[in-house]
Amino acid sequence: MRENQLKRKLKRGEVVLGQFMNCAYPAFIEICGHAGFDFAVIDMEHGSLHTLAAEDLCRAADCVGIAPVIRVRKNDAPQIQRALDIGSAGVQVPQIETKSDAEACVKGAKYSPLGLRGLSFATRSGMYTAAGTQITDKLNEESLIVVHVEGKRGVENIAEIVSVPHIDVIFLGPYDLSQSLGIPGQVRDPRVIELMQQCVTTIRDSGKAVGTFADNPEIAKQWIDAGIQYIGLGVDVSIFLKACENLVNAVRRN
Repeated sequence: MRENQLKRKLKRGEVVLGQFMNCAYPAFIEICGHAGFDFAVIDMEHGSLHTLAAEDLCRAADCVGIAPVIRVRKNDAPQIQRALDIGSAGVQVPQIETKSDAEACVKGAKYSPLGLRGLSFATRSGMYTAAGTQITDKLNEESLIVVHVEGKRGVENIAEIVSVPHIDVIFLGPYDLSQSLGIPGQVRDPRVIELMQQCVTTIRDSGKAVGTFADNPEIAKQWIDAGIQYIGLGVDVSIFLKACENLVNAVRRN
């Protein structure tokens, strides 16, 4: 059974880089691996991806040695279970606002005695029964749980959220946070940055890793310097758009 190298890197205090994936084409994830990324976030919250496509993207990630992490649509036990059953290295769960939200997420992601995840051995995570029946403890150990704190209420409850065991990363969502402050999209506004910095201190003091999204390398480096380990660096479609724009502008520019 595959060991979760992403989880091990985080425990060693390493900075890890990933990309959010909206496209169903497995080659994009293979390219991310060849480029040197540590993980890929398969986005089932905002993108149009369905489960079969996500499963193939997990296979592509495994082929190039990067961790496939699935962002589910909401904090829902069946969605979390399916994301893990298809062989992801972990889940990212959006809109965590309270301690009870975080506890529900853990219950959906972990088998007994840590949680209430439904058990089937005939899944990709169970190697279609080839892994045997004594795998629940190992899968509990290897699965990565990332929860998104991305609104004022979540920030207000951050000290309680970080107290929940078995959560590996608290991901601070700058865009939703800016929206909750009434300044949607203004992720470099001092009010957004100040709240995020406050959260970083609380999360790191709890012993958990901190994550966030960065639109470009400069912002990523700033947050790494501030103590963030888990960086979502761009979205596949946005990166492709920018590359295309640069090509067109380079030819058409007078």
